[in-house]
Amino acid sequence: MTFSIVARSADGAAVGVAVASKFLGVGAAVPAALADVGAVATQSYANLAYRPQALALLGTQVPAALVVKALIAGDDGPVAQRQVGVVGTAGEGAAFTGASCHPWAGGTSGDGYAIQGNMLAGPQVVAEMEAEWQASAGEPRLAYRLLAALRAGDRAGGDRRGRQSAALLVAARGMGYGGTSDVWVDLRADDHPDPVAELQRLLAMHTLYFERPDPATLIPLTGEVAEEVRALLTKAGHGGADLDAALAGWAGIANLEERLVAGSIDPLVLAQLRTA
Repeated sequence: MTFSIVARSADGAAVGVAVASKFLGVGAAVPAALADVGAVATQSYANLAYRPQALALLGTQVPAALVVKALIAGDDGPVAQRQVGVVGTAGEGAAFTGASCHPWAGGTSGDGYAIQGNMLAGPQVVAEMEAEWQASAGEPRLAYRLLAALRAGDRAGGDRRGRQSAALLVAARGMGYGGTSDVWVDLRADDHPDPVAELQRLLAMHTLYFERPDPATLIPLTGEVAEEVRALLTKAGHGGADLDAALAGWAGIANLEERLVAGSIDPLVLAQLRTA
């Protein structure tokens, strides 16, 4: 009773899942992803054991299609009601839809992605998700591509019972908070009247607070910029001779510490400072 996309970035460095459903807290049940390994979505009377099983098989370089076959072969439950999508760090994605899944049910897959859904408004949900995924090939940020595809499915009718929850999970080596985790994005709208739109809002906030700055956009903390930043920090109660230290003190309170670069300021940090 869910629709999802499991995919990897063009360079294979990131893997992830975006999912939505008329189901409480779908992010707690459907998605799993592991950096440098792959991602999986288990849904429709989901077998949550598929998540560690799929990742273990992907970790030994088993192709996604064979992973799906192994999951189904080893399942002594209601396989005809199961649905699963799998993608590794290379090759084709793979999807399975049991014959007894609530209609409309089905999926599609291709190089680096698998899209699947059940109890959908119709086949257009999967078709629109695939079209959006392919159309967004120029977007380097996997989280944004996944969410765009999910949004396309939602606009096409999504879960025919309505909306309740959505989730976005992306993993990439060292891209989590402080570089000490591989969980790059882990956002959920567990019970919301428009969960996909809420995910879009949360992802924008995540980008501001947790993404690292684009080196090409950094502004040197010199001259007039340095003087403006010093004055703004002093006004905010964070003055001091060491400008980098003063900025770090303010940014830590504002939850912008991931965007700090010594000797420079991120334009997004400067914009936040100006409105502080």
